[in-house]
Amino acid sequence: MNQLIAKIESKKAVIGVIGLGYVGLPLASNFCRKGYNVIGFDIDKKKVTKVNKKKNYIKSVNLKKYKKKILATSKFTRIKNCDVIIITVPTPLKQKNIPDLSFVKNSIKKILPFLRKNQLISLESTSYPGTTEEELTKKIKSMTVGKDIFICYSPEREDPGNKYFKTIDVPKIISGETSNCLKIAKKFYKVFFKSVVPVSSTKTAEFTKLLENIYRSVNIGLVNEMKIISKIMKINIHEAIKAASTKPFGYRPFDPGPGMGGHCIPIDPFYMSWKANQLGYDSRFIRQSGNINTIMPKWIVSNIEKFFKSKKKKINKSKILIIGIAYKKNVDDDRESPAYEIMKILNKKGSKISYYDPLIKKINKKRNFKNFHNLKSITLKNNKIKNFDASIIVTDHDIINFNKIYKNSKIIFDCRNRYKIKLNKKDNKVIQL
Repeated sequence: MNQLIAKIESKKAVIGVIGLGYVGLPLASNFCRKGYNVIGFDIDKKKVTKVNKKKNYIKSVNLKKYKKKILATSKFTRIKNCDVIIITVPTPLKQKNIPDLSFVKNSIKKILPFLRKNQLISLESTSYPGTTEEELTKKIKSMTVGKDIFICYSPEREDPGNKYFKTIDVPKIISGETSNCLKIAKKFYKVFFKSVVPVSSTKTAEFTKLLENIYRSVNIGLVNEMKIISKIMKINIHEAIKAASTKPFGYRPFDPGPGMGGHCIPIDPFYMSWKANQLGYDSRFIRQSGNINTIMPKWIVSNIEKFFKSKKKKINKSKILIIGIAYKKNVDDDRESPAYEIMKILNKKGSKISYYDPLIKKINKKRNFKNFHNLKSITLKNNKIKNFDASIIVTDHDIINFNKIYKNSKIIFDCRNRYKIKLNKKDNKVIQL
């Protein structure tokens, strides 16, 4: 144990990061920034090649910025060269909202033959309480955890696109399977984060991560349901939110939108509700928040269809431009984006779909949205915008020219309140959804 701590403190520890995606690559870059040697592991050989050539594929990461280079590889034999191993692979959902831990399980299976004494393994992937113990700790048979090898769980707290909170500024939750595991985890993460928050067990840390994201899911679900009700009542939901926000206690504003995106918020409520169900409890409230946010794309399309019918136009012959397909503004991340569900529903109804997103030039292969593979972003020219029957603002990146969209669109369905239409002010071009 003391030998590993000495390596960490002297910056001689080699850090392995498994999964070079939206969490793993920024984390690996942060380790390089602090002067550590980093080996990045990924089964995607295209990513491996790009990292080794210092070619960026995530907007927020500049691989050419640091003197230390991430050595990327698909060969897990290199795990034996690592003193610290961080697992940052996806934890998506299967059909019927059942947790899919295949990426975590496969990663652990790949590293097991090459583990040795005096290594710290940290799982950062979001999952239900008990995952670290069940899928990692119990799989290590040849060494004693807490004496020969050390295991911790430390959930990532990334907020892509946030200008005010950098990753290193956000307190880092840490836990360990034993007191020695926690001691080493604390030593390690203190090097990279301004503050660490130790908790009593890996289950508590896993629970905390889900709690944070379910809190957001519940509040987003609430405000989205209030948006549906406000539409029926012909009330401007954004004016109501602004007024409610003047209360200095007991209220925190959340903005409605077209649904939830990103890897955590659309998925985590179902991880918790699934685990609770396994233990005999039906978490109806948590599950319902996820369900409300899931139906928002369908609600948006139904309102668009009603508008077309009121104008005696057919949606199945319409040409529709989607503005923004990233899951949130100012990021190039389209994981679980509600834009794809909106596009999928419109496509089924016979609409011809195009999109514009300056941060996502091309749609890569998506598991559930096969009709949009290799679709490319259009250029935002006046005459091109005029060719569409409607524009739908799904993601309002700050670099998008919304004045041009306003001037040249026939009708705009604004899902992000970009145009901030005031109550009772008529604007025949913009419809808030």
